[in-house]
Amino acid sequence: MKISYYPGCTLKTKAKNLDRAAIASLEALGVEVEEIDRWNCCGAVYSLTADDLIHMVGPVRNLIRAKEQGADKLVTLCSMCYNTLARANQLMREDTVKRDTINRFMDDEIDYAGEVEVVHYLSFLEQEIGWEKLKEAVKAPLSDLKVGTYYGCTLQRPADVGIEPFGSYLLMTGMLEALGATVVPFAAADKCCGSYQVLGAEPVENSAAAAVINIAGGAGIEALATSCPLCEYNLGKQQKQLLAKEKIGAPVPTYYFTQLLALALGLEAEVCHFELNDAASLELLKSKNCLAAA
Repeated sequence: MKISYYPGCTLKTKAKNLDRAAIASLEALGVEVEEIDRWNCCGAVYSLTADDLIHMVGPVRNLIRAKEQGADKLVTLCSMCYNTLARANQLMREDTVKRDTINRFMDDEIDYAGEVEVVHYLSFLEQEIGWEKLKEAVKAPLSDLKVGTYYGCTLQRPADVGIEPFGSYLLMTGMLEALGATVVPFAAADKCCGSYQVLGAEPVENSAAAAVINIAGGAGIEALATSCPLCEYNLGKQQKQLLAKEKIGAPVPTYYFTQLLALALGLEAEVCHFELNDAASLELLKSKNCLAAA
């Protein structure tokens, strides 16, 4: 099986622990990953202005790259990349007037009308691999780890492009349970982490992130799994400062779900790049003996 893949900007730099673990895991599951040629930034955030068509050019160009490679599906990983690409794709499929304007503006590109389906990595795992097959591939079950599935804002919103209905966490839950982890529900799984507000304030003032961490810790969660580099930054990389300022009661290490996937599949820890996580994240895995196979 071969898939076309869009990584996005951050996954090549500060979030390569999300990207590398994801690709290595798919290869271990027998999936050949083909990164699309000449991809560009997705735009990071979908424009909230209905007539701001210039911001559709970035995501649509990536979809054109996939079409040029003959792909009918484009798998992506970052929550915000998925959201932006899927919403741009929806616009190109449903709004003929705006589609024509965008295609005419990009006169050096082939026309695009939504021929490619944008698929999140979690959806791909469930649809093409399946939880039973994934379970059979596990070599180092995460049997002593209590994990919370943190979806944040963009995996389920808006409803017509969300990977599953609002308030449902079956995809990440199914994957983590197949890996042997215990999934613990908590009330902040779809709450905002603070998003880009961190750019205009000191990290210790991120009350949104602190609330998520405190609710997770209060539910007995030992680790949070996410799919968004911005969420991982706000929830993970800020924890040391939040602890120092007593904004949170106890640390709750964060991971990209692909890192947990790679470990459970018995892959080398190097592909997970834990040096990019908070130090507490690696310590928790060591204490739970989750690095044994790696």
